[in-house]
Amino acid sequence: MTAPDIPVERLGAGYFADPHSVHARLRAQRPVTPVVLPGGPGTWLITGYAEARAALADSRLSKHMPGWHPEPDSIIAALDLHMLNSDPPDHERLRKLVNKAFTARRVERLRPRITAITAGLLEAMPAHDGQAEVDLLASFAFPLPITVICELLGIPGGDRDDFRTWSATIVANAPAPEVFQAHATDMARYFMALLAAKRRDPGDDLLSALIAARDEEDSLSENELVSMAFLLLVAGHETTVNLIASGVLALLLNPAELARLRAEPALINGAVEELLRYVSPVNHTTFRCAAEPVEIGGVRISRGDPVLIALSGANRDPARFGDPGRLDLGRDSAGHLAFGHGIHYCLGAPLARLEAEIAISALLARFGSISLAVPAASLRWRPSTLIHGLESLPVRLGP
Repeated sequence: MTAPDIPVERLGAGYFADPHSVHARLRAQRPVTPVVLPGGPGTWLITGYAEARAALADSRLSKHMPGWHPEPDSIIAALDLHMLNSDPPDHERLRKLVNKAFTARRVERLRPRITAITAGLLEAMPAHDGQAEVDLLASFAFPLPITVICELLGIPGGDRDDFRTWSATIVANAPAPEVFQAHATDMARYFMALLAAKRRDPGDDLLSALIAARDEEDSLSENELVSMAFLLLVAGHETTVNLIASGVLALLLNPAELARLRAEPALINGAVEELLRYVSPVNHTTFRCAAEPVEIGGVRISRGDPVLIALSGANRDPARFGDPGRLDLGRDSAGHLAFGHGIHYCLGAPLARLEAEIAISALLARFGSISLAVPAASLRWRPSTLIHGLESLPVRLGP
């Protein structure tokens, strides 16, 4: 897979906690590098901004990965046929079915409900004297986006803890095969049963609308319908959970910027964009495959080679963002790649932005004092190279 004159970098478990320093080192050598992921396969990793942006829009990098998909007749295959794994024309056919639900105008209509959910979660966390610990991820950053996406899709909210477990396994690097098999199977069966129930008793929700599209227009296969439900649920909360939690952590570790935002609440929209750039909750894209030989960043990638694009690496490229390791809430962060670029640009970007804006603003307004309850170095990061996210965020809250 690698050019003979380019050494392969083996990434260790430290990559989960600090991908930024790894990307900086690799980018300084070359923006396209062959790596072996922790517990995973070898792949080309793109860490330069210009190279990443070009690769994200390059149709020669296909989502069809020969030999990487489950057996067509297996139950897990029902999770595999979504638009993030698709090339044109299937990609357009699948995406257009849900595009309207996630336009900025449609998402803005959700503001009152998101605000109400946020207020309820914050009210459940009384302002202590600054001594009691709260896991902000479990009590706030996770339940807000999972509640919103469950309501949008028409999924019973009581099942959200199962989703958290299943999702964590599916986005992890090299989970135990039996655990992955069990959790992926449980998720596929859950959606099959839920969609069957909605077919019998449809509601005013997105999944019921997709079922109608499947049954009336025959524009979705049954497995595509299950895969769409899976993708919307997982992608609909994972990015925002980690944006809120990691964003709050970034503010706590940069007290001058936190004070700046408290003093100027109107900075929140630009602050969310800078936090997206700075924390990059999606560390890198899902795999692509070179459908033909491609040259990127002066490196020739052979046909059939897998490719990953490090969104967080691109967002910290000093050639694009000056002093990229500094959090600056007044920075013009336009052009960041936290939501990708090209045809696979994140469908839920308007929703993630709105949820983060409301969540962080309300959190700072509710609590005059927020501090880490543990040393930052002791925080644990999820064993995933796809998602850069905390396992927990213990804080102390004060009035």
